[in-house]
Amino acid sequence: MESNLSLGLVPSVSPAATHRSQISDGSISLRETSSASSAVSVHPSSTSSLPLRLLESINENYPRGGGLLHQNGSAVELNSDPGDEEDEREFRILGHSMCFKRRRSDSEIQCSPGKRVAVVAASESDVQERRNSVKAWGNQSISEADPELFEIIGKEKERQFKGIELIASENFVCRAVMEALGSHLTNKYSEGMPGARYYGGNQYIDEIETLCCKRALDAFGLDSENWGVNVQPYSCTSANFAVYTGLLLPGDRIMGLDTPSGGNTSHGCYMPSGRKVSGASIFFESLSYKVNPQTGYVDFDKLEERALDFRPKILICGGSSYPREWDYARFRQIADKCGAVLLCDMAQISGLVASKECVNPFDYCDIVTSTTHKSLRGPRGGIIFYRKGAKPRKRGMLLSQGNESEQYDFEEKINFAVFPSLQGGPHNNHIAALAIALKQVATPEYKAYMHQVKRNSQALANALLRRRCRLVTGGTDNHLLLWDLRPLGLTGKTYEKVCEMCHITVNKIAIFGDNGTITPGGVRIGTPAMTSRGCLEPDFETMADFLLRVAQIASMLQREHGKSPKAFLEALQSSKDLAEVRNQVESFATQFALPGLDV
Repeated sequence: MESNLSLGLVPSVSPAATHRSQISDGSISLRETSSASSAVSVHPSSTSSLPLRLLESINENYPRGGGLLHQNGSAVELNSDPGDEEDEREFRILGHSMCFKRRRSDSEIQCSPGKRVAVVAASESDVQERRNSVKAWGNQSISEADPELFEIIGKEKERQFKGIELIASENFVCRAVMEALGSHLTNKYSEGMPGARYYGGNQYIDEIETLCCKRALDAFGLDSENWGVNVQPYSCTSANFAVYTGLLLPGDRIMGLDTPSGGNTSHGCYMPSGRKVSGASIFFESLSYKVNPQTGYVDFDKLEERALDFRPKILICGGSSYPREWDYARFRQIADKCGAVLLCDMAQISGLVASKECVNPFDYCDIVTSTTHKSLRGPRGGIIFYRKGAKPRKRGMLLSQGNESEQYDFEEKINFAVFPSLQGGPHNNHIAALAIALKQVATPEYKAYMHQVKRNSQALANALLRRRCRLVTGGTDNHLLLWDLRPLGLTGKTYEKVCEMCHITVNKIAIFGDNGTITPGGVRIGTPAMTSRGCLEPDFETMADFLLRVAQIASMLQREHGKSPKAFLEALQSSKDLAEVRNQVESFATQFALPGLDV
């Protein structure tokens, strides 16, 4: 009986077809027509089509290169032209292996694997010219590659050299740190931890990070059996959020110092309107404790009362603008009572901690975070220290829950939170630069530097107090002080702007007032940066004179011209007194070298 099966080329499938079944990657389909005959249609990937010829079944009984293919009693002639360049494809119809040939275009033939393609040989000079063109971009200096940016960078260097830097969170790095930051280490991707990277070629990067971690523990006198460290965070804010992410679930509770009281926004922050400022408040529930508005010190009685009601899972000590020592022992007692992990953010005072110029938070806290660029005098970044090993039975004044065999579980959680949860590849140039800075931190010279930072801070505070300036808490125990400008009728924002016009940089700060409102009523002043430039106590006495003189000029001009921003700004720009102070500041500042730079 003769079969009705026919094979043919159909340029497209008609919408009138009653049935369509996909056969091979959308390119071949079987269509059943009303006449009970079947057709194989081939759909090219482009609008143009090329002729196809059916070949033999994939069977040893049928020779390649021509002949007849017998299918259910039907014979189909197979034509073969050995001279044609054809592409062979295998497919199946009704359970039988088949193949077809498609004539390839000239361009396809030239690009086909295994075909010999005639290539016009390029001249040696042309090859060299193209090679030089490709390489040229990589060997230009900034001044050549981008003169516009080079000019701006030069202006910033000049500003630093000619000015007095009194922002507490800024410092000057050494030449070696700058060289590491600008090194070829920035080229390498190294996601993961040493020995467990997601990229190859990290054997030396692993050595650098391992060395950095060892130096971090050594710098703070920590035993690697009891403490671990992660040096990959991009900032202390990133470090804090990694701790929250690793240890908490969304919506869990944290408790830190109120921002107007000197806390950091990364510990949780709300505007008076209720708007959530910090990611710590967006993804977790935060409640702040405050300072006593009369004394400026942390009110521990109210802190304990609120903590026992709120029951935070993480209690945070440390802040951005707190000029006194932290009572870590009292924090430990409160954390144990409410069942919280105790986290210290020592970003501001890490240099004092390393040089033993203040109380050591590692004696009391479970986790310690920090920046690496403030008093540590390293590159900009963050760091996380966490306890490991067995938990002690006695914590503060209370017994911890569990038995002596209970282990800390911070390491894996925190490392996983840093990567892959929150960050990508670490900045290897930063980690190398941090390793350099941490090596310096362990030296006697660094300890002498931090001792001088503290002495300079006290000298500056005493000089301002003698000039009847109001300081929050009446002085300082560390490297910074808070000057309340409200008695002079100035806001921190106004004073910051006037100081900037005289080449003095300070930063406005909120002062927690008796009425509980947030106002930028003061400025924060720190001594690490100018101490790095070689300034001692008498030099900070001179700076106190500059600071008070600027405040007096600003207060006088404000009384004369009012608080209208436009009128006040015009008065500042035309003030001869202010211009005189600016010249004096520049003459003073240029006496001291800028570390790591030739100016």
